Amino acid sequence: MATCPTRQVLATIVEKWAALVVSALADGPRRHGELLKTIRGASQKMLTQTLRKLERDGLLTRTVTPSVPVRVDYELTPLGRTLVPVLMALKTWSETHIEEVMAARDAFEAPDR
Repeated sequence: MATCPTRQVLATIVEKWAALVVSALADGPRRHGELLKTIRGASQKMLTQTLRKLERDGLLTRTVTPSVPVRVDYELTPLGRTLVPVLMALKTWSETHIEEVMAARDAFEAPDR
């Protein structure tokens, strides 16, 4: 199972930072600095690693424009854009069921359990 290609793809796209990057790029291309500001809590190193994984898997493109300083833009590919509705569905589910999830957590962590 560990070498299953589906498992490998899922491991990438369900990572917290990957989902946030895809969501941040849903409205169009962004630069690295813009992504750092949008995705609060991500370190520069973590964001760079995540962008590389998504590029490797064909979910985004990295475009370098020669200038001073060099401009680098990231944009979802057509394949990457197919993830947006899936992630939005997960977000909607989470928002719809957050109260139930929080209640379940409280019940699980109750001292008399």
